[in-house]
Amino acid sequence: MISPRSSNYERLEGGMGPSRNASRTVPWKKIAIAATVLIGVVWLFSPGDTSASGWMPKTSDSDIDIDPLPPAYTEHKQPDADLAVPTTSAAAPSVRPTSYESDPDPSKTVYCTTPQNPSSPIVQYALMIDAGSTGSRIHIYKFHNCGASPTYEYEIFRQTKPGLSEYAGEPQGAAASLDVLLDAALAHVPPALRPCTPVAVKATAGLRSLGAEQSAEILGAVRQRLSTVYPFPIAEADGVVIMDGKDEGVYAWITANYLMNTIRADSPKGASAYAVLDLGGASTQIVFEPLFDASKPDSALLEGEHKYELQFGGRTHVLYQHSYLGYGLMRARKSVHRLVDFMGSLRTTKAHEETGNPCLARGTKRVVEVETETGTKKNVTMVGGDIGGFESCNRIIELVMAKDAICEVKPCSFDGVYQPSLLDTFPNGKILLLSYFYDRIHPLLPTPPPRLTISTIADFATDVCLGKPGWEKRWSGNTVALEELEDRPEYCLDLTFMHALLRLGYEFQDARDVEIGKQFEGTELGWALGAAIAMVGGELRCRA
Repeated sequence: MISPRSSNYERLEGGMGPSRNASRTVPWKKIAIAATVLIGVVWLFSPGDTSASGWMPKTSDSDIDIDPLPPAYTEHKQPDADLAVPTTSAAAPSVRPTSYESDPDPSKTVYCTTPQNPSSPIVQYALMIDAGSTGSRIHIYKFHNCGASPTYEYEIFRQTKPGLSEYAGEPQGAAASLDVLLDAALAHVPPALRPCTPVAVKATAGLRSLGAEQSAEILGAVRQRLSTVYPFPIAEADGVVIMDGKDEGVYAWITANYLMNTIRADSPKGASAYAVLDLGGASTQIVFEPLFDASKPDSALLEGEHKYELQFGGRTHVLYQHSYLGYGLMRARKSVHRLVDFMGSLRTTKAHEETGNPCLARGTKRVVEVETETGTKKNVTMVGGDIGGFESCNRIIELVMAKDAICEVKPCSFDGVYQPSLLDTFPNGKILLLSYFYDRIHPLLPTPPPRLTISTIADFATDVCLGKPGWEKRWSGNTVALEELEDRPEYCLDLTFMHALLRLGYEFQDARDVEIGKQFEGTELGWALGAAIAMVGGELRCRA
């Protein structure tokens, strides 16, 4: 059904994005940025006191660099969408279980009493472990085989932190960190089905950044522990791997559009697939299905790694996808802090002086770790002060985005990456924002949530960057939002970066509607379900 691609992560840089040719190997922005910065120093950091006098110090923000995805959120339901209804002669049940708790018998299914294919089990479980940059998560999926292909029923989700990349040099410790997740699988998968329940561990951008040698040691230890301690068979193809960024994005696209009922064989005629934008800690992905005007010259998706042909639901989808390593939210923070520190060093030679950072909310302070050009690390005290603000922060982020990078194949989005114009090829399609987009925006929304546009994010960023006076003016009485913002100086940076990514990077219009999602009817959105569908749709081998 789906042909997963093999990993080629070794070609990706550890810095600000994937190269388009072999000569671009500098892991940080080109030295030419320094010239731009020198010009901007005077107007960007206009006269203003950068001392801490009268400013509220940060009290606690120790979790900010490894910011875990929240353990649970309220479902974000979309209209007129439902999960798969299998093709079977059995009558559809009046009550469909949507969770482990509502399932009358996890070893059976309510949809039929025998599988359509006698050689297939009536119930099939699959385990997908997402080894991300900020933590590891397990998705325990239940499928049934009442129809011609496995049909998804529900998910059990658990997570732990830190991620595997925090165990550099400790491969056995990395492998053991997954025990709490695999023990959850043992608790929920019926014993008789465990030998035929495939497990896959797919690491993403965080582990890529460790380099081939250290990441291979960790993955080897994980594979060894899975095969010797647990009863689940490791998936034959790409069972324990660093997942290619292209697969990460495409699988997220499959998950969302499968659940939203836009790409299945039983989807409504003319259903339009969502564009899916996923923002992780170390990387960000965009996947959409561009539509070209055949009457215009050169109106087709150019050949290249960005092109992904997918057979799904009886249709061929020609997708555009790109994964930007280095443009995840945590990496964006590091890049901004590093640039601010460099610019601050041009203004003073005094040791231990606090550095003004326009991307911290006004009245806040934070000690950040900055990596120097030589690879060493230092702690720098940064303050928002009177210079903090959306507009001034946006100027910094514009430099980080590398919008003016050389575009070898036009049109480009940012960092010199080819991308068909969204205005021309996806002018009216729906847009779904996942992961950190949801985590930062959702707590700030009122109840009921209003129409959400690109400009809404800019409006939020403007008030968040103003500090407490701005928070209390916009979110007066909204204790959830105020508690979310408290002691989070970089919320200003996060929202400003998100807006810049969408508006400047991808060139969505400010008035464009967007949707955010974390779960859909109890199922986590993201790449994991799409990868699991591919896994159970392939050849499965049980353990003896």
